[in-house]
Amino acid sequence: MSQPLTTRSSTTALGDPIAVAAPVDQSLKNPYLLGVFAPVDKELTLENLEVIGEVPKDLNGVYLRNGPNRQFPAAGRYHMFDGDGMVHAVHFENGRVRYRNRWVRTEAFDAEGKAGKALWKGLMEDPSDNPFGNTHGLGIKDSANTDVIFHRGQVLATWYLCGKPYGLDPLTLEGLGAQDFLGTLAGDMMAHPKVDESTGELMWFDYGPDVNYLTYGIIGADGTQTHLTHVDLPGPRLPHDMAITKNYTVLMDLPLVQDQEARKNGKYRILYDKSLASRFAVIPRYGDGSTVRWFEAKPCYIYHVINSWESGDRIIMDVCRVKSPQHQRAINHPLASMLAYLRLDAQLYRYEFDLRTGQTHERPLDEANIEFPSIDSRLMGTDHRYSYNMSIADEPTLLFDGIIRFDSATGTKEEYSFGPGCWGSEAPFAPRDGSTGETDGYLVTFVNDEAAGRAEVQVLAADDIAAGPVARILLPERVPSGFHACWVRGDQLGS
Repeated sequence: MSQPLTTRSSTTALGDPIAVAAPVDQSLKNPYLLGVFAPVDKELTLENLEVIGEVPKDLNGVYLRNGPNRQFPAAGRYHMFDGDGMVHAVHFENGRVRYRNRWVRTEAFDAEGKAGKALWKGLMEDPSDNPFGNTHGLGIKDSANTDVIFHRGQVLATWYLCGKPYGLDPLTLEGLGAQDFLGTLAGDMMAHPKVDESTGELMWFDYGPDVNYLTYGIIGADGTQTHLTHVDLPGPRLPHDMAITKNYTVLMDLPLVQDQEARKNGKYRILYDKSLASRFAVIPRYGDGSTVRWFEAKPCYIYHVINSWESGDRIIMDVCRVKSPQHQRAINHPLASMLAYLRLDAQLYRYEFDLRTGQTHERPLDEANIEFPSIDSRLMGTDHRYSYNMSIADEPTLLFDGIIRFDSATGTKEEYSFGPGCWGSEAPFAPRDGSTGETDGYLVTFVNDEAAGRAEVQVLAADDIAAGPVARILLPERVPSGFHACWVRGDQLGS
């Protein structure tokens, strides 16, 4: 078993001191290849781990988290989004805990593994010489490194720019290959498809850099595509997430757009056009594109939806709203653009779409800088009260310094901090056995201690997160900071 990284004190180009490991890329000293972001090179299965506190015996299921972890260094500048997908999982069973991590073996990962070197250049380089990309001709490597979603007995690893969903066994992390749903999937799938646990349906969309529409589809409970339609747009768009209710789906046309001049020159670049309104397409779940109703709102960008539901003639949607996805402050660094765009500034925000009048009502719910939200997944598409959100640290890189539980009924919040130099991962709600409510369970998260160069798993009681973890499971390895996570309940594993 490899030893923890040796760290030293250093200073970034922003003048902010951090603890970093020996640089993986000496030429750039890229902060997203250092410290808690540095890739790991081993796939491990670990049992008999040291526990501080007591692992609850009524916590049964699997916590899984995806993220970038490059297999080989590539030519050019590294972007955090470039790394190959790696899923880290912790299986809880009657007080026992098992950890394992596995790469997501995409077509590109296997091709590079066979070659013994990187074949793709990264997001910030000209992709014209890359071997292949997605079905829209975007020549960037589909790394399936963004989210993990449980549907019909398997976990789907997805990619933020629309790619092939790759299936994984939730317990062993054995790769099940690219999923085409018995040959019926008509397109690529974006990062955050939505599962309605009450019906077993999975709603998804696809977009491209050269098409003036979204493709919206549904995978039914039988595992095949049961619905497909196009939603017209005024130009190519870059939506990231969507929302569902019991009867409707909400899709987005936001003013973060593909730079068409850059596209003509074979480059991938985005720009924020604040002269455009934010628009939301409300479509019946099985509706045709012609049935869309559009609702306009102030310009913004939305990476992640918290939840949406119906209330009489209104659709209510809570999100993490980014006021301006542009450079947050001047950065003197060769990677200034990436560093700036990844310093998120997002707040809890509510939209109400009145189906009777066609009007949009919008308002902030809180001013804290939060992102990567989750709710009790059993309530997806119906009214919820509590959301669990990651607090964004005031650091030069994207780091989570705590968890904020927000109560939408009272407008109050409860907070937990990981402590100085400790950074967490998205913390989904994990219902206890026999759970009867949104706080009747736990939150599970990976936490990296940057100075010590190691990670642990923390388990918090969802009804009292301020009290801190009820259990800490110590890991001998780091878990590199990454992207999205999910919880798969024990009863779901049984099915």
